Amino acid sequence: MRLIWPPADSVGAELTDKDLSQLYARPDAPSLRMNFVSSLDGAVDVAGYSEGLSGPADKRIFGLLRQLSDAVMVGAGTLRHEGYRAVRLDENRRAWREERGLAAYPTLVVVSASLDVDPGQGAFADAPVRPIVITHGQSPPHRRRRIEGVADLLISGDHEVDLAAAVAELRTRGLNQVLCEGGPHLFGGLLAAGLVDELCLTVSPLLAGPGAGRIVAGRPRDATLGMSLVHILTADDTLFTRYTRIGRA
Repeated sequence: MRLIWPPADSVGAELTDKDLSQLYARPDAPSLRMNFVSSLDGAVDVAGYSEGLSGPADKRIFGLLRQLSDAVMVGAGTLRHEGYRAVRLDENRRAWREERGLAAYPTLVVVSASLDVDPGQGAFADAPVRPIVITHGQSPPHRRRRIEGVADLLISGDHEVDLAAAVAELRTRGLNQVLCEGGPHLFGGLLAAGLVDELCLTVSPLLAGPGAGRIVAGRPRDATLGMSLVHILTADDTLFTRYTRIGRA
């Protein structure tokens, strides 16, 4: 993996994990970072799964971003469809965190309006840290009782999930650096709520063709959000971009 922009002494050199940690460093202020992969023609999946767009270098960035986060947020649909397992890190990544006073593992945060999740799924049953499930006041009581055995419930909003209030509550719990891994509807909701600070987008060297959705879904928005390019990395014809919201250092 090499840095190709911006110009620097390290351009063209093979990047170490330490180099990558510096390039994707945790912001000083609380932040919500999106991480997505798409094809050259904008597809968010191949045959229904994001795995078809990924590769070893993308998985390396995926693990690094988890290492740098306090919480890993994901929508319930993506959790089910992608078959999420427990959020775990290898020994080196845990050591890096503990040296900096962070918990050994980030906390999994699942957003679910209907609470249609399986408490027996590995993401819950094998979690090294008790997950948090965000829902709203009208979610089914019987499903609440079922999930409370394996996760903490955070009720945010009366009839639909209030993402802004939920993220604010996460920060009161010390979860200041939130990494969101999707899916597109959750991305759309966070964008609509003005919560997106950063996007790390992997561009896979594939043309997927018609049919697949985009990385953002949901209600149309009139406003756009300007982003500033921080860097571009490359490995095996894949591009790894990092953008931050304009006006945010």
